[in-house]
Amino acid sequence: MIGTPDNDNNFDGPMIFIIIGKGYESDTSEGVDLHVMLKAADDDSAVREALNALAEEGFIEADLDQIGMLTEVPSEEPHASAYQGALDGEVSIIRFS
Repeated sequence: MIGTPDNDNNFDGPMIFIIIGKGYESDTSEGVDLHVMLKAADDDSAVREALNALAEEGFIEADLDQIGMLTEVPSEEPHASAYQGALDGEVSIIRFS
């Protein structure tokens, strides 16, 4: 008899996701490369919350290319402070020029 199931859904720490993509602020813009970091229960919730946050920031469209869960605390900025914001319940959007 198995006492504890062994699967990939068991994660001891907070589930902090990073979503990589491009956001568009107008129909004619080339787009801005983005990293979005947030805490969520699963990847579907993370995508929904990221899209809502991008819309609140004025993006009319977004192409989300990759999603992953961070397993270590980033040590370099701007990701270190974005990670802390995600731990505090914020959706952190990092823009790259």
